[in-house]
Formats: sequence, structure tokens, C-alpha cells
Amino acid sequence: MTTKEQKKMLLENMTSLLELPESAYQKAKDRYEDIGDWLGRDESTCKDNDPHIFPQGSFRLGTAIRPLIENEAYDLDLACKFRVGISKGTHTQESLKALIGREIESYRVARGIKAPKEEKNRCWRLEYQDDLSFHMDIVPCIPADDSRQHLIFESLRKSGVDDYFAGTASKTTVSITDVRHPEYRQLSENWHISNPEGYADWFVSRMNTSVRSILEKAQVDEMPLYKRKTALQRSIQLLKRHRDIMFKDDPDVKPISIIITTLAARAYQGETDLESAMSTILARMGDFVNPISPRVPNPVDPAEDFADKWSRPECKDLNLEQNFWSWLRQAKSDFELLWGSDDASFITEQAGQKFSLRMDTAELSKSLGLGLASSIAIITPKEHTISQPAKPWRKGK
Repeated sequence: MTTKEQKKMLLENMTSLLELPESAYQKAKDRYEDIGDWLGRDESTCKDNDPHIFPQGSFRLGTAIRPLIENEAYDLDLACKFRVGISKGTHTQESLKALIGREIESYRVARGIKAPKEEKNRCWRLEYQDDLSFHMDIVPCIPADDSRQHLIFESLRKSGVDDYFAGTASKTTVSITDVRHPEYRQLSENWHISNPEGYADWFVSRMNTSVRSILEKAQVDEMPLYKRKTALQRSIQLLKRHRDIMFKDDPDVKPISIIITTLAARAYQGETDLESAMSTILARMGDFVNPISPRVPNPVDPAEDFADKWSRPECKDLNLEQNFWSWLRQAKSDFELLWGSDDASFITEQAGQKFSLRMDTAELSKSLGLGLASSIAIITPKEHTISQPAKPWRKGK
């Protein structure tokens, strides 16, 4: 492949195979709005706490990809923020989680969801199994107290961001429940914190575009349906799929999505075409791994290290840092192979092996060989088994 335009066309057609159908976004939106309405109904035991449901992770960022196996469940990560009437002085993490758990259970029964709700470390999971299956994970949270917000504000300022962003991001910080916390069952000021809204705002700022339009409602946020994807989002989709295939036989040791997303967003320089964006990201993302802790800092909480497991003694045998660098080297090599070949059969073979994407060789040859903008035939992705779908931005539940 010799021209920039041919590389761009190839990558764009590959991402078209990875993109979720709009029906998946609409179904996800309908479902989380429905549970938001349920929590705010007159009979709800938490309606006076002003519950606020909003999406987080890859659905919110526009970087979600099709499951490796057709008809496999999609992951929809949500947060439920109780905005009034609940504090660390009135509720333990356990009691807050139980509060929303009771309402989720009544919702499950009312909606005829057969699978029982499942408790995860940080969230409750509902399993929808109908025409479009979802894992819906709901993390209970409350706004972080003023002192914690101030600490985040000062930390962001020291990291070099402007006061406006530091102020905005610090105000969306939340305290979350986690059964692994040593003070989970007692009143405590020491909760884990998170900031999915702040991270989404940071990511949108890196996209260097005005495409975002999040509509605030009484209880829920509008799902950010990015119908015109930026080159950053599409690049991340390709990188995540390459990672999933490379580690399909041992997904527990793969680089987590939040690391890939953060490093790619930092490396991105506003390129508008996909080939230029991917080239820049692959060349630069490794430069944003710090030599000392925090190795991959959270952009809205610089003290938090997304790569903290790299150095944990209990994770030593997983070789997580080594696997990250091995993956990055392999990604660079595989994209160069794709871009360097003028053999349509080789390109379709590589797309199948490295990305689990099936392309029609004749259509590919015609499309790229003649330099026309006609689309490569989209065929259902090849099936590969993976034990656990990629999680978007949180380190654990």
C-alpha cells in the first residue's frame, strides 16, 4: 500500500466493522433511562435522595466495540449518584449499596429480568437477555466532600492544567462503594473516589472537537451518540480490538482499556484523518508512561495511577508492564505490515488474524487498488472466544 489515502480507507473500513450498531446505543439509552425513572418514581425508597443515573466508560466516550462473539452481551457501565440526603456521616458504604440494591431488585422483578442481580466489588450487575443482551453495571456513589474536592483541585493545578478545568473536574469527583475497603461496614470519611464525568470531559477536550452535546435531565444524562467519530475514538477502537485478539487466550494479563485510552488521548495531536492519528498515537503513546509512580496518572486525579498493578507484588507473575510494552511493539509492527503491503489477500488475512475482521478480498482489491472510496463489504466478524470483555475505564468493580 503506497498512498496515505489507501491507508486511511483501509483503517476506516476496519473501524466500520468494529462499530456498534446504532440500535445498541438506543437500546442502552432506553434501558438506563428506564432504571433512572424507576429510582425516581414516587414509590422509590431513594427518590428523596435525588438519584442521578449516567453512563460512563466506553459507551460514554464513543470507544465501545462489537463483542468478539456475535450476540455476546455488551457492557454498559453506569453510575448512580445520590445528590442529596446521604453523606459519609449518615451512611456506610454497605448501607448505601444496600439502598440501591433493594430498588434494583424490585426493578428486576417488575421488568421480568430472569437472571438474579449480582453483586460485584463496586457495583450491582443486571443481566438483560433478550434481542440485545447487556451487562448493566451500576456503581453507587455520592459527591465527594469539599475537602476532598479541594485536594483534587490543588493536585490538578500542580500537574499543570488551568484553573478552569481543575475547578470543573474536581467538582465532579465522587465517593464510591467498594466491598474490599477496610471500612466498608462502618461510618468513615475514607471512601475510594472516582470521577467518570471528569474523565469524560478531559477525553472530549483531547478530541479537539465540538461534537459533544450532553443534555442534562432531572435524573439521567443523554447517551453521547457520536455519529461522526473522531480519529482519536476510531484509533482507540482499533487498538482495543488488536489488544483483545493478542491476549484472547489469557485476557487477565492484557493491558487494560483505561491505560490504552489515556495514553492514546495524551499522544493524539488533533489529527483529522485516521491514518495520521494512528501513526502519531503509535509513535508517541509510550512516551507518556512515566519512569516512576504514578506510571500512568489519572488525568482528573494525578495521584491515582492507572498502572498501579504493574508494581503490586501480588500481580508480579502477570508481567503486566512487560505485556503492555510487548503489545505496543506488536501493534506498531502489525499496522506497518498492513500499511506496507499491496497484496489484498495478505491484508485480508492479517485483518482476520490480528483483528478478527473478515473482509472480501476482491472488494478490497478493487477499493484500494483503484483508489476509490467505495466501501469494503462488511461481514460479520469471525468468532473468537474471550472469557471477559474489555472494561472501559475503571480499574475494578
